[in-house]
Amino acid sequence: MTSQGAAASDASGRAAPDPHRLLLASGSPRRRALLAMAGFAFGVVTPDVDEERRDGEAPAAMVRRLARSKAEAGARYGAPGALILACDTTVALGDDIFAKPADSDDIVAMVLALAGRTHSVFTGYALATVGKEGCEVGLAETLVTMREVTPDEAAAYAATGESLDMAGAYALQGEGGRLVAAVDGSRSNVIGLPLEEVVPLLRRHGIIPRRDGTPGGGPVW
Repeated sequence: MTSQGAAASDASGRAAPDPHRLLLASGSPRRRALLAMAGFAFGVVTPDVDEERRDGEAPAAMVRRLARSKAEAGARYGAPGALILACDTTVALGDDIFAKPADSDDIVAMVLALAGRTHSVFTGYALATVGKEGCEVGLAETLVTMREVTPDEAAAYAATGESLDMAGAYALQGEGGRLVAAVDGSRSNVIGLPLEEVVPLLRRHGIIPRRDGTPGGGPVW
């Protein structure tokens, strides 16, 4: 697949490998924006992975497993030696997972359940190399405390529609930030890509952010 997510083919009709050195295995526009903001050049692939939670699986274990599965599945699209970065993010209150809401009523219910409490945002991240077995897997956790929210406030937020495709039914970087009282840890993790951990991981594998445009400027991140 190309960096725009469309399949490319060679003369035989088979999907041609994406030529980028780094591929992001994610369809999330927020992850793409964060990785680009950090200064990386990359392509995008969107592997099809079953994201159902297994019986008795802890939230942290689930996101690590899914990140690994996405990275391994994404490796099918890269050229030999390419690096595949994949992530999976979830919102958890204890062992209860708050996945993407189905509709506005679901947003209201989730926001009210999280209101006045501190929850965890877990992101599992994985880096695979095309042509090599295994991958590096890590976990980031951020604690988010939501303020008290009235039903009318929750309904007004749901009406914005900004969080229909977001775990936990709120967007820290958007209007949902008004519902948050405190963030303990990485804010980029809450958005879906823990840059504080992913950037050093990529650097260790020789993927360096581009330099900024100022005289003598260093890497953007």
